Amino acid sequence: MDKFLIVGLGNPGAEYAPTRHNAGYMVLDAFAKASNVVFADRRYGYVCETTLRGRKLILLKPTTYMNLSGNAVRYWLNKENIDESHMLVVVDDLSLPLGTLRLKASGSAGTHNGLGHIQQLIGQQYPRLRLGIGNEFPRGAQVDFVLGAFTDEEQTVLQPVIETAVEIIKSFVLAGIDITMNQYNKKRSSGV
Repeated sequence: MDKFLIVGLGNPGAEYAPTRHNAGYMVLDAFAKASNVVFADRRYGYVCETTLRGRKLILLKPTTYMNLSGNAVRYWLNKENIDESHMLVVVDDLSLPLGTLRLKASGSAGTHNGLGHIQQLIGQQYPRLRLGIGNEFPRGAQVDFVLGAFTDEEQTVLQPVIETAVEIIKSFVLAGIDITMNQYNKKRSSGV
């Protein structure tokens, strides 16, 4: 059975739950809910398993805090013997407008500390799904912004985006990275 590791980046703890930096957690929570599975507190993360048309998915929300996300990712890749090409990391992105999704097969970490730590430990040849959180903050207030909660207005924009992210994860697992990028990156960038 083909295995996939789906990682949603964020920080553990109730105080971080509604924050922009936890967009990855939010997507995995929605995926787990739709799959009728519940996360358990395991080594380096909250983990649950589900299947999708004969493929096994391990969902991981690292509990290492964002800046050490690579520890959890490396551990679960090795433990489950999953190739990086079968891993998808879901992450918030300041450089994309709120409501934008962008799937990439690989690339740099940019200024994202979670991706940066993963890159230090396993390299940058792994797929990632970036969820735009916008960058509406004054100079020097980036940390307060990413660790701030989504506003009610932002939540309204976010909900359908999270649902689309769940669809993208399913497509990634079933159809592969290239087909999924062609289908969803085109759709989002054309404003559809």
